[in-house]
Amino acid sequence: MRRNSNIFAKIDWLVVLIYLLLVFAGWINIYAAVYDDSHHSIFDVSQKYGKQMIWIIAAFVIGFVILLIDYRFFSITSVLIYAGMMLLLAAVLLFGKEVNGARSWFEIGSIRLQPSEFAKLATTLMVARVLSKPNFIIHKFKNLIHLGIILVIPMMLILLQNDTGSALVYSSFVLVFYREGLTGWVLVIGVLTIALFIASLLFAPIYVIIFLVTSFLLVFIKMAFHKKKAINYSILIVLSAAILVAVNHYLKLGYNSYLLITIPVALFTPFYLYAFLRKKVKAALWIVLIFWGAVGVNYSVDYVFNEVLEQHHRKRINDLLGIESDLQGWGYNVNQSKIAIGSGGFAGKGFLKGTQTKFNFVPEQSTDFIFCTVGEEWGFLGSLFVIFLFVGLLIKIIQIAERQRSTYARVYAYGVFAIFLFHFTINIGMTIGILPVIGIPLPFFSYGGSSLWVFTIFIFILLNMDAHRFELIN
Repeated sequence: MRRNSNIFAKIDWLVVLIYLLLVFAGWINIYAAVYDDSHHSIFDVSQKYGKQMIWIIAAFVIGFVILLIDYRFFSITSVLIYAGMMLLLAAVLLFGKEVNGARSWFEIGSIRLQPSEFAKLATTLMVARVLSKPNFIIHKFKNLIHLGIILVIPMMLILLQNDTGSALVYSSFVLVFYREGLTGWVLVIGVLTIALFIASLLFAPIYVIIFLVTSFLLVFIKMAFHKKKAINYSILIVLSAAILVAVNHYLKLGYNSYLLITIPVALFTPFYLYAFLRKKVKAALWIVLIFWGAVGVNYSVDYVFNEVLEQHHRKRINDLLGIESDLQGWGYNVNQSKIAIGSGGFAGKGFLKGTQTKFNFVPEQSTDFIFCTVGEEWGFLGSLFVIFLFVGLLIKIIQIAERQRSTYARVYAYGVFAIFLFHFTINIGMTIGILPVIGIPLPFFSYGGSSLWVFTIFIFILLNMDAHRFELIN
């Protein structure tokens, strides 16, 4: 099809409008978050809002330039962009500036750039390139390994920078893989793993394993090849576990009850495998794998929680789950954020009239906790409007993704959707206290040039591809 040189006649202007509203609302709220009576001009470049204005202007220029670039450039250079960003992630570990315990920034004069933000874009382009290869089948083991390596490399480099929040963003790509044909069981297992991790923190391991054993047996009774034999196996397992625990308790043998409960299941696992191999009961294999995988997760929770997670992550998770409370320490930010949002009421206190905001009760209020400024000064109505804009943008991205004629453009669009959804959900969730604080920005709202530019590039590459959706992208 012959290309129309006037790209501006073909771009989705509703997306541009939503983008402009979000950027403007973000700028206004950054101004409100750091406002001081001695600084009256929103254009004062010595203040955060003035610097953000410069970054916004630069973002508009970047977006305009992206629309003029040949749409095929992004697919052709995906590998080079990805490789270059991985080198920058490695370089920042050696030459970067450490801020708040994370070595994640290059400092050039008064400008700081965060490579981990741009790495999200590079990874999205690379994933789109790999998934759009001819005859690429996502279910093949080697292909899953290939995709896993693409995600693990930036995740590990970012974890080495001590920026766990940015590393976790890459988990959102599972939504992209699901759209491209990965079995839904991956999502189910992921959700169940998170639920098991939380349950293992809240309850003693023995109670969790009892629940697992019970669930394991009930499912098998329903799915097994012979109901009578399944019931017999189940009764034997339950009785064996009960006898072992009772003997251990009354004779004071001192063995681990958690281990004693799993022994009977281990002894009868061959029967379940027999059901799979000889009787072709597929559920038997899945049950065995899921059960022992769950036991592994449950058994390793203490190690992961105490040895892998940083202290501030442990404190914030414990505070969120109600295991411990420290309103003057680790829980201070979230508590003050909830107070600020709650004090806004239905219609808010009014622009520049937020007391929690004005007197700096909430740390990081212009960055990670910018949403509490929205809640305090604009209230429920203002918060709902912001959420409405984000949801509208996400819906438009899905619509754009589904109307693409090339696999590359569709995968890229879903990558944009996944990353925006993750940032939007996690940031607002941690601000209102329903998710742990992991320190990621709210797109277009949080103060910072790197975040603003990257999310702008995401949107305008998408608009460029969409404008040429009737042309093939190699």
